[in-house]
Formats: sequence, C-alpha cells, structure tokens
Amino acid sequence: MHQASPRPYGDAVAVGTTVGAVGSNAAGNESEVSLYEAVGGDAFFRELVRRFYAGVATDEVLQPMYPAEDMAGAQERLTLFLIQFWGGPTTYSESRGHPRLRMRHAPFSVDRAARDAWMRHMTAAVDSLLGDVDGGQPVIDALMGYFERSAEFMRNVDESDVGESVVGESGVGDAEHELDPRAGL
Repeated sequence: MHQASPRPYGDAVAVGTTVGAVGSNAAGNESEVSLYEAVGGDAFFRELVRRFYAGVATDEVLQPMYPAEDMAGAQERLTLFLIQFWGGPTTYSESRGHPRLRMRHAPFSVDRAARDAWMRHMTAAVDSLLGDVDGGQPVIDALMGYFERSAEFMRNVDESDVGESVVGESGVGDAEHELDPRAGL
C-alpha cells in the first residue's frame, strides 16, 4: 500500500500525460499511451468510481451531499468525467458541456473535512485497484496528484472565518483556473 510522505503522489501531471505501456511494440521499443489506455479504458474508471462511492455512501460528512436518489447519477457523471479527462471518449462534455467543476460544486459547503473525506475514499479506491500492481506507481502518482489538486480546488469554505467563502461572490471559481480536461493543470 501507499506510504504517506510530504508529497505522497509525486509532481503535478499535465492533462494528456502518457505512461509507458506494459510490454513493447513490434520494434522492441516501449510505446507511450494515455493513462486511459494504460489502465484498460472504461472498465478501470467504472470500478474506481464504484469503489469510491461505496465509501461515500456511508460517510457521515459526504453522504448528505449525495442524496440516495442521485447516487447513481453522481457516480456516472464522475466516471464519464474521469474517462474523458484521462484520454478516453468525450461523452462527458458532449452530454454536459464544459466541466466547470467549481460551479457545479458551489451549492455544497466543501470544507477541509469534506475535502479530507473525499480524498480518504478516493485514495482507498485507487490503492485497492493499483496498490499491489507491479509498475502501477506512475499511474497512482498521476491519479492522486490530480485528485489532491482537484479536492483542494473544490474547497469553498474558509475555516479561518467560518462561513466565509474562498471563491468569488458569484459562488464560482475564477474561470481561467477551472480544471479543464482540454488544458494543462
């Protein structure tokens, strides 16, 4: 399993990051593939998100943000977003438009406790799928680096002055800082 460290999941990884494929091509050279391809496509992300939401469903901090009647919808939206973000089909944007993550999370109070709970469940899901996989560390680093930055980016409650938002008056983040799957992080 993954050991904690000051920067546990490595350096920032840009959208479109490639990882060395397992094995080699016909010429004997290691080929580069998207992270989506490296993990086996849709099936990996569907299982990752299923495991993540299994934890969310019983979490006292997060569960109120995910009503039971929308749990399946939330799970599908996250799955499609992650598939697109890591190099798969663009179904998410085709059906929902620009991700606008801060705007979509603005109705919820996302404080440190919520961020930490979200990260705890996502870390457990990633580790349960990749923690014992030989050569899985670059994928873990890429995923967790992104999840750490995203979870912090979603915070919209500043605990230094309870109730004060860390985003603008509109309740959404600065558009140029949105985590856009078509741009670098």
